[in-house]
Amino acid sequence: QVQLVESGGGLVQPGGSLRLSCAASGFTFSSYAVKWYRQAPGKNRELVASIDSVGSSTTHADSVKGRFTCSRNNARDTVYLQMNSLKIEDTAVYYCNAWNFRDDYWGQGTQVTVSS
Repeated sequence: QVQLVESGGGLVQPGGSLRLSCAASGFTFSSYAVKWYRQAPGKNRELVASIDSVGSSTTHADSVKGRFTCSRNNARDTVYLQMNSLKIEDTAVYYCNAWNFRDDYWGQGTQVTVSS
């Protein structure tokens, strides 16, 4: 059974940090690139970061560049999103998406709330 499970979300104060994890099972994770998206209430889904299948190349949205870092550990079938210097506007549900030319898998999302 294919699964992507995000974890690590929660409530944090502005300026704080969180590390999100996306754990995969049921497919050959190392053959898939991964993207992190987020969606805030009333807003469109936004691409936050991406990483290739081997972890050698990453991209980050301008809105998070210098604050968020995407990485992966294929031995653990897990992708991470380290989020530092969090801002109120980072509040959203964060989703991971594993994809290749043939398949496209999504997690259920994890809520990140940045509030004082």
